[in-house]
Amino acid sequence: MKTSNDLKKRIYVLLLLSIGLVISPSLIGQSSRMMFGDTSRIGVPFSKDPHVVNFKGRYLMYYSIPPLKDDPASGWNIGIAESRDLTNWAKVGEITPAPGADYERKGLCAPGALVKDGKVHLFYQTYGNGPKDAICHAVSSDGIHFERNPTNPIFHPTGDWTCGRAIDAEVCEFKGRYFLYFATRDKDFKIQMQGVATAPLSTDFSRGDWTQVADSSILYPIYPWEGECVEGASIARKGDTLYMFYAGAYNNAPQQIGVAESKDGIHWTRLSEEPFLHNGKPGEWNSSESGHPHLFTDLDGRTYLFYQGNNDHGKTWYISKVEVFWRDGKPYLK
Repeated sequence: MKTSNDLKKRIYVLLLLSIGLVISPSLIGQSSRMMFGDTSRIGVPFSKDPHVVNFKGRYLMYYSIPPLKDDPASGWNIGIAESRDLTNWAKVGEITPAPGADYERKGLCAPGALVKDGKVHLFYQTYGNGPKDAICHAVSSDGIHFERNPTNPIFHPTGDWTCGRAIDAEVCEFKGRYFLYFATRDKDFKIQMQGVATAPLSTDFSRGDWTQVADSSILYPIYPWEGECVEGASIARKGDTLYMFYAGAYNNAPQQIGVAESKDGIHWTRLSEEPFLHNGKPGEWNSSESGHPHLFTDLDGRTYLFYQGNNDHGKTWYISKVEVFWRDGKPYLK
């Protein structure tokens, strides 16, 4: 007796669920589309804020996962998945609050990773502390187990333009410095915007090495599609130019992805008044949003835009990707 195609699909999905990954049934058999969703926390696909590195012969993806279904006090944490082809992923670990680290006791999420001197440096935010949430740093030799920076939290912004909160860290090397991009809010906790700090190349990323460069936002929501939020900056370097892929509008507003460019890492100009990547059409998997971008540059120079999306206003969250191409130094999608 032959197994029906529907039964084969059900068995396949159950196998994926057992390793914390699920693919939309409508996409089974379409290997070109990445659809990753960690089901281990609440029983449905829920993965946000992706960041990918190529490390020691494999790809590692760090992403945010929600509190455990039966333990809200567990807080937001960070999941880790691995892949050999950037499309098929399997969960291999979690980063939960470190014992004795009171600053992240309520939760940690929104990872950004950097490979330096054979180690993965992870930058992440605390969660659940309102205006006191800040950027932290940890380092790993295997990409799975991390040691916290003893000076954590390493950064929070100051000045009348900000509430003091810092989230969504992105760190890159550019023109002899490390740039730390972060999102913060205004004093009324209403408008989300981008800020930047720098550290010398000799840094170990500790708190005392970071200097806030601008006493104002470097990218502020101005277009209707951006609503009241510009967040989730991810950086790609092409020659002497940085490109920032960013999320405009709050989650499911819908959130969509834009691009800006800079010659100095501080002053930014948008490439368009419209999103670079829109949310999906009604009925598509990302109709509620295409958000929180991560522009990953592989060792061969090819670039891929990882992003989160859903079609149920945030009841579930998948992570997917598209390849980004470049013409005359500008990004485009085929």
